[in-house]
Amino acid sequence: MRQVYAVRCPSYDQARQQMERLLSLCGGMAQFAQPGEDIVVKVNLLRPAPPEKAVSTHPAVAGAVSALIAAQGARAVLCDSPGSGYPYTESTLRSLYRQCGMEEAAERSGASLNFDLSSREVALPQGRLIRRAEVISPVLDADGVINVCKLKTHVFMGMTGAVKNHFGIIPGLGKVGFHAKLRDRELFARMLLDLCGFVSARLHVMDAVVAMEGDGPGESGRPRPVGWLLASEDAVALDYVACRMIGQEDSPVLRAAESFWGFDPLKVELVGASMEELFVPNFLLPCRREGMLGKATGLGAPVQRLLASALSSAPRIDHRRCVGCGICERSCPQGAISLAGGRAAVDRSRCIRCYCCHELCPQAAVLLRHEK
Repeated sequence: MRQVYAVRCPSYDQARQQMERLLSLCGGMAQFAQPGEDIVVKVNLLRPAPPEKAVSTHPAVAGAVSALIAAQGARAVLCDSPGSGYPYTESTLRSLYRQCGMEEAAERSGASLNFDLSSREVALPQGRLIRRAEVISPVLDADGVINVCKLKTHVFMGMTGAVKNHFGIIPGLGKVGFHAKLRDRELFARMLLDLCGFVSARLHVMDAVVAMEGDGPGESGRPRPVGWLLASEDAVALDYVACRMIGQEDSPVLRAAESFWGFDPLKVELVGASMEELFVPNFLLPCRREGMLGKATGLGAPVQRLLASALSSAPRIDHRRCVGCGICERSCPQGAISLAGGRAAVDRSRCIRCYCCHELCPQAAVLLRHEK
């Protein structure tokens, strides 16, 4: 069985106490960190945003995990590479850590903040889809990784959780290339699972104290108090439980895990709570519309792609909010966005509906609509 553990955590003020309870269900932090080891705490730091926005892993959760690592005599390193619209530079990381609350979390827990900007191309010998990738060096050099993700909706992938958080091991703007090559959600999911399998994190922890609902995972989503902390040694099992919590039935990650990695949802065991207790009623899912129409009707891949393009929401720019920062332009894998007169403009004929622009815009100026 693949165990997923859950404990209630009504507020972040209780994060340290409840994290200790959660880890005790998992067998204690001694199972995942040994004295003298360097442990990367792989948080979700999509972009610079205050913790109350629910855009990133909350610093109280990251700090609680880091403090438990330090208590084992190991060294915790808070680490992530931000979204593709942000260059992977020291100044970007400093802004990210400061605004997301990770500076304070590191100070309180004794963790360090990663400023190693190097990366290396590595082989992924167990990869089902990709066999090589450029990966940030701190993850490669660590003795172990603990993945501390955030429960959020995701317009492109449905939900971002334990598996999706591994995309952050790709340095900065390097993420753009994956979106350009893997436009189909099913292929993108297989890539994420390959990265997840390569990292082989010792433990996956999910911050579901305050989740994000609606058109996440960025500024257009909205915080939703949920009140749980979850953990598992299996990222896919954790995501399976999270999807059931929020009523997300359309998960390309779970489909790919069943098809290519042998995942069996019947072998997931929930410990510490029932699924009925975890379920969040009326959780607002993202607006993506094409769903599984092509697959449900048995149509071929070309027709499925046409249907996806015709039925999905296309981005448009709200010029009242746009400040011309250029983040959307840098993040677009197709070069479909340009700046004209200090404002962004989208060439919809080139748009592949990856929604990176919507995900990363700090002004919520990229809107989604059903294109008729």
